[in-house]
Amino acid sequence: MQASTTPTLQSRPARERILLTAHELFYRKGIRATGIDRVIAESGVTKVTFYRHFPSKNDLILAFLEYRHQHWMAWFVDALQRHGGDAAALAPALAEWFRDNNFRGCAFINSVGELGGTLPEVVVIARRHKQGMVNVIADLLPPSARRKKDAQAMAMAVDGAIIRAQFDQAPDAALQALRRLLTSLQANP
Repeated sequence: MQASTTPTLQSRPARERILLTAHELFYRKGIRATGIDRVIAESGVTKVTFYRHFPSKNDLILAFLEYRHQHWMAWFVDALQRHGGDAAALAPALAEWFRDNNFRGCAFINSVGELGGTLPEVVVIARRHKQGMVNVIADLLPPSARRKKDAQAMAMAVDGAIIRAQFDQAPDAALQALRRLLTSLQANP
């Protein structure tokens, strides 16, 4: 077996360690439930180093969401291509994510629920993320006058499936409902 070429957390630059640690904790535990002291301890930096990179928790939250957006969108596009590169790829791509042991729903929906009323920038980033998702879905659809509206409807179905998969014991019902909605949308030109 070959040695892994992925750098360990401690071998990464301090800012990246903080961001990766925050990403894991915020997504798994929640933003409000995760204190800065825990991020500092688990990332292995000093308070001075932390505050040099992120002057406040709000700065870290916004950086977390930007990081999550970039990495989730890259995964989403790749997964869609691996599953055929058309609208039928949505359900199997999402099934990968829903069945992952680390799945905790949409970080953007969760963040808006936690902080949308107190940190408006979270809503701005979440809207941009969701619009990016709509754009990716639109690219899966054949050109038509309804392409944008169909992509918006499909994205709403995806968000519903994400929420359903988050609170169900298994994602099967969410995936089945998503497939049905997507089929219905595509069958009604």
